[in-house]
Amino acid sequence: MKKGLKILAFTLVFLFAVGGISQAVASSQTYTEDVVSVAVLKQGSTGSVVKTVQTKLKRWGYYSGAIDGVYGSQTKAAVKYFQRKNGLTADGIVGAKTLAALGIPSSALNGDSTNSQGGNGVYSNADIKLLARLVYGEARGESYTGQVAVAAVVLNRVKSSSFPNTISGVIYQPYAFTAVNDGQINLTPDTTAYNAAKDAMNGWDPSGGALYYYNPKTASSSWIYSRKTIVTIGNHVFAV
Repeated sequence: MKKGLKILAFTLVFLFAVGGISQAVASSQTYTEDVVSVAVLKQGSTGSVVKTVQTKLKRWGYYSGAIDGVYGSQTKAAVKYFQRKNGLTADGIVGAKTLAALGIPSSALNGDSTNSQGGNGVYSNADIKLLARLVYGEARGESYTGQVAVAAVVLNRVKSSSFPNTISGVIYQPYAFTAVNDGQINLTPDTTAYNAAKDAMNGWDPSGGALYYYNPKTASSSWIYSRKTIVTIGNHVFAV
């Protein structure tokens, strides 16, 4: 009888252990799947971030479908088109690199973001308005990418120890921007300029980290030509 009880007890312990291991494995698999599900957007995904992706792609001419927050085949095709044009792997999946190229913070995948943010924290409405005015005054004739790049240069200067550490300080630094010198900074910016400012604040930097930009057709300073060129977008050369 005692022997039978021992066997029964051993069996129960064994089953409990196996059940615990199985549950742990199942939990681990569920956790992994959850991590994957919030790390990327792909066909079948839904939500506000999908709407943001669709809005940006439509604004830039990559997408012509509805802004419905549903990642369907048309959205996937638009993402692949955007990826090809921006030197990314054209797999139709929105991961960290594609989000960065779109100017969307990766943290947005873990929840809605209502504030424009950058390396120095949340920007105020006054910051957004001032940066939009600078973009409009300096680059309203440029492509949308070119306007975002101009805004990014301002933000790159804010982050650099060689310049003032606020947007207003950078923009109003003496002789830094033509639009300030000739008064165009006081013009009312359009929606495009506002969107460009916000995209730059959300991390999109088509300038590649530039601290300067200039128009070679009008630049009169010989010093600016000594700076290392990163990229040319429209009429502007972006440099460090």
